[in-house]
Amino acid sequence: MAAAARFDAIVIGAGAAGLAAACVAAAEGMRTLLVEKSPLVGGTTAVSGGMVWIPANPKMAAAGIADSVDDARRYLERAAPPTRDTAVREAFLERGPEAIEYLEARTSLRLRPVVRYPDYYPELLGATLGGRVLEPVDFDARALGRAFPLLRRPLTEFMLFDGMMVSRADLPHFRKALRAPRSAGRVLRLVAGYGWQRLSAPRGTHLVLGNALVAHLLKSALDLKVALRVGARGLRLAVEDGKVRGVEIESSGARETIAARAGVVLATGGFSHDAALRRRLLPPGASAHSPVCAANTGDGIRAGVAAGGRIGERNSQNAFWAPVSHYARADGSECVFPHTVADRGKPGVIAVTRAGERFTSEAVSYHEFVLAMFRAEAIPAFLLCDRRSLWQYGLGAVRPFTLSLARHLASGYLTQGATLAELAARLSVDAEGLARTVTLYNEDARRGVDSQFGLGGNAYQRHLGDAENRPNPCMRPIQSAPFFGIRLVPSDLGTIAGLVTDAEARVLDAGGRPVPGLYACGNDMNSIMDGAYPGPGITLGPALVFGYIAARAMAAALRTSQEEI
Repeated sequence: MAAAARFDAIVIGAGAAGLAAACVAAAEGMRTLLVEKSPLVGGTTAVSGGMVWIPANPKMAAAGIADSVDDARRYLERAAPPTRDTAVREAFLERGPEAIEYLEARTSLRLRPVVRYPDYYPELLGATLGGRVLEPVDFDARALGRAFPLLRRPLTEFMLFDGMMVSRADLPHFRKALRAPRSAGRVLRLVAGYGWQRLSAPRGTHLVLGNALVAHLLKSALDLKVALRVGARGLRLAVEDGKVRGVEIESSGARETIAARAGVVLATGGFSHDAALRRRLLPPGASAHSPVCAANTGDGIRAGVAAGGRIGERNSQNAFWAPVSHYARADGSECVFPHTVADRGKPGVIAVTRAGERFTSEAVSYHEFVLAMFRAEAIPAFLLCDRRSLWQYGLGAVRPFTLSLARHLASGYLTQGATLAELAARLSVDAEGLARTVTLYNEDARRGVDSQFGLGGNAYQRHLGDAENRPNPCMRPIQSAPFFGIRLVPSDLGTIAGLVTDAEARVLDAGGRPVPGLYACGNDMNSIMDGAYPGPGITLGPALVFGYIAARAMAAALRTSQEEI
């Protein structure tokens, strides 16, 4: 191989998985290069909720929450029935707590348990009502110094004042700011703090959610002397004598091959924006309008296949699904808004087909919601509410307490009707069907029991609702004119089908043998969930764990090879 061996480990992709792998590789004493195709660090993680699902994690016991690997295994057997060998899933369950302890001991990453956040199927054996979910501790971006501009911004629609992030815990204070003095005081302090931050920064420096997770890992990578190359695309893997020994990258029009003694980790984020792989692996009804980072175009998966790896195709689904709405912003950029937890399960919000009929509980998980869209052929579906619910909870990209709806109405994103019949006509929804649906829904809402789909019928669904709304936190009569609606299409929050690996995150060939020197994690690795979405953070949890596992396995292999010399 012509290139000099300048690094021990090379990681391709700087989302949560790649950053974790790079940090652990460097912490293990390896000279590490992290290559990122886009000019920014963080990928989809940076715009996500940042939740990390790790059963039996060390934070749970400290919070007084009981859990075990056996309970988590029982839950996954029911919520995500395995379609193949379970060794890789077992590695996640057994080594997840170990990975979190290592990352907190050797990097600046700090996580805390979300004590109240149910698994998505809380009625199943082994489920928990909270604690398996970890979230990043808030991060002060000033600690990044001049590296702060490298961090990908959250979605504009998820920030206030074009730059202020709001934590999950603070959202209720914003909703109650006009009627609760304590909440008003909290909001005033947050807004004042944001104003102070903007005096010296291009956006708020108080980071939460996925942006905080990436910031913790980015700072750690810099502290651990990981070499970072942004705006550099990995073109192909360099294979010599059957082993992956480096990668050819392209940067500013120039190509070079960089060698890696221990191997290469693929963590480029899956194929959400690769048309060919979408046609091959996703159903035709899935919209290409994906909220996933635009740089996730299957580079790692294609490179892995070219080097001898194979794609897993035995999953029940090949993507993690979410309903989305989309529109063009004033600057011409496209907003793709994922309807995960902010609006669907709130009181007075229903989803209907063109026939004006509901097709599922609005508060099921976003993955289950899209599966229901596919089953009912509800493409598109329409999310509807009245004036009161729009003001209180918002609808998609329309934030709560929006004083002027003119921009959203003019763009066509939001549709308004003085009556339900007028709204139906403007959305091309059957008016008689919608009238029947709303009449039945309103009757059920007054009683607090959804006779059609059991909306609000379990702990997860009630968690998404409004606890102050009685008797059902997810239901309220739709009756305050005018009425509003937006159009939903099914899309993905990331892809599931990826390179098949073993329990050490080593990429396997067609015969089930490891491709020497090649590892995969994140969405470049075939998901351990086999097409299901059993809880919040089941993408980022495995991303961190298998980034850790891959780096530790590389370091062990390098030590063994050095001992043999």
